[in-house]
Amino acid sequence: MNQPLPPMHVAAAGAQTLEREIAWFAQLLEARFAHYFSQPGTPFEAPDAPGLHGDASPYAAIVHEHALGGDERVVLMLALLPHLRPQALDLLFTQNQVQGKRFTEFGGWKGKSHEGFLPTCETAVFILAGEDLARRIEAAALFDEAHPFARARLLRVEPGGDGEPPLSARLAIAPDCLQRITTGACHKPDFSASFPARRIVTRLGWDDLVLAPDVRAEIDNIVLWLDKRGTLLQEWGLDKAVKPGYRCLFYGPPGTGKTLTATLMGVAAGADVYRIDLSMVVSKYIGETEKNLASVFDQAQDKNWVLFFDEADALFGKRTGGNSANDRHANQEVSYLLQRIEDFPGTVILASNLRGNIDDAFARRFQSAIHFPMPDADGRLRLWQGVFQDPARIGADVRFGELAEHHELSGGAIANVARYAAIQAARMGRTAVSQQDLLTGVTKELIKEGRTH
Repeated sequence: MNQPLPPMHVAAAGAQTLEREIAWFAQLLEARFAHYFSQPGTPFEAPDAPGLHGDASPYAAIVHEHALGGDERVVLMLALLPHLRPQALDLLFTQNQVQGKRFTEFGGWKGKSHEGFLPTCETAVFILAGEDLARRIEAAALFDEAHPFARARLLRVEPGGDGEPPLSARLAIAPDCLQRITTGACHKPDFSASFPARRIVTRLGWDDLVLAPDVRAEIDNIVLWLDKRGTLLQEWGLDKAVKPGYRCLFYGPPGTGKTLTATLMGVAAGADVYRIDLSMVVSKYIGETEKNLASVFDQAQDKNWVLFFDEADALFGKRTGGNSANDRHANQEVSYLLQRIEDFPGTVILASNLRGNIDDAFARRFQSAIHFPMPDADGRLRLWQGVFQDPARIGADVRFGELAEHHELSGGAIANVARYAAIQAARMGRTAVSQQDLLTGVTKELIKEGRTH
């Protein structure tokens, strides 16, 4: 059994394997050109692919995991070369001397700034099949949705305009596959226009979160599902009747721990949590909202991710009567969301201040709806006691019990009060907060929330 390579050796081992694959691909491409232009009608003899037995590189691991054969390795290398050695595809810029333009059968497209050849599915089929029609049809099947390229999201196939041949679609390596092959690391996408979500992390732990016992029990159930869903589905025989996805609603006043709970659930289950930025998702233009959401769901499809929709009312709110074009468009967005969430195999958490703001069609499909109430006096006392890590920063006159008893505040509001009190003490040249600092901060929070006491 192959042992995993230490991180410092992953790049070196991967580069050696990729050098052999690139050399093999170059031989294949030259052989295809020689055969196509000089020996049409004769059997094509492709060079043998390098052996990968015992190879511990990330590239070899992907080939073994998905049982990729020689044809698949050709396509995978074709998609990789613009990133690894773009000049290796320059041969495909060869022009038809009679027509004075590139050969149609080579496929390809030109990027806005990249000067090299960028392949299409047509390029891959030409390299594999030449003019052999039966072989061409066989090679085209590599781009079916049922193929590991699509199912495991190793490649991205981006169709052209309406009515254009399917093989004219752009062929690109998926970002996570590229990163794994080149560095051995799993790709974690960054926030961008094409991925309107941010990975959220925290330095806090469960002890910093004050939850009612029944709420914590519900959360523990979801964490167990995140961690053991494969076992529960297969060993308990639930896989035919129960989908692997989990949909949950967190609702309650702001600052009661909904976001922190979602983040800690991911930590407990070893899953990344991505908060969807609804300001970049929702668009007034028809079809754009669905497109933006599709980008997130497509990238998350086969990942162990938790998708967290904060302030979800903007996207999952109640549908309207549908009398105007705008109403029908909004209802169409909700229907699209409903379908994507229904089919998503991962975990989706919606957060809202009020349960009643969420469309009933979504509410019916939640596996659980968890209420995050305002903390009671005991809970508030625990929050006050936990907010200052250094006892020396707490003045002798501070009475947390009195603050907890008389002022109904959420955990988020208490953190805001602590921040204000620390700033006020530092501004006055003191090394500890006073009771008056905290009371003034409480008053400011109550005014901000529209309350006077």
